[in-house]
Amino acid sequence: MGQIKWFDRKFEFDEKQNIFPSILERLSGTPIRLEVKLKSIDPAFYDQRIIDAWTIKENAGHLGDLEPLWQGRLEDIINGALEMRPADLQNTRTTLANHNSKTIDELIHSFTQIRLKTIHLLRQIGEEAIFKSSLHPRLKTPMRTMDLFLFVAEHDDHHLARITELVKLIERKNKNSVGTNS
Repeated sequence: MGQIKWFDRKFEFDEKQNIFPSILERLSGTPIRLEVKLKSIDPAFYDQRIIDAWTIKENAGHLGDLEPLWQGRLEDIINGALEMRPADLQNTRTTLANHNSKTIDELIHSFTQIRLKTIHLLRQIGEEAIFKSSLHPRLKTPMRTMDLFLFVAEHDDHHLARITELVKLIERKNKNSVGTNS
């Protein structure tokens, strides 16, 4: 079962209750979930490219690549910007990063360190800041700090699920390759 493409997702943010502590827990757990997932995968799969899509390493590296954007958007909301800074929809940073040349340990460590910085920033804000908002530039919808980081947690999960999907595709491809060589 394939998942919807990230840019095709729609988001509705109507939560009136403060669910921010749960969102923080989810964000804090992503590096651990990423590490467990990556370390359970056959290393031969890490940089296999399927259907011209990002590899497992590139998906993992992309999580860290976007962390400065999330931190900047937090700054935008806190500072009262009408609209958050835009993302690079071409994902140039991920394209240029050459994540396939890095070890899994390097990718995990890098993401963990930058996510810890984000968590630290989020733990410093008060409840008033959790409910402040700015317009999301692509979705054209207001996002509160709480909404933005629920969006980030969803983005994390999207790429973790994509890694799982890639493993299945690679296994299927490898199984079919073996079957045709028999």
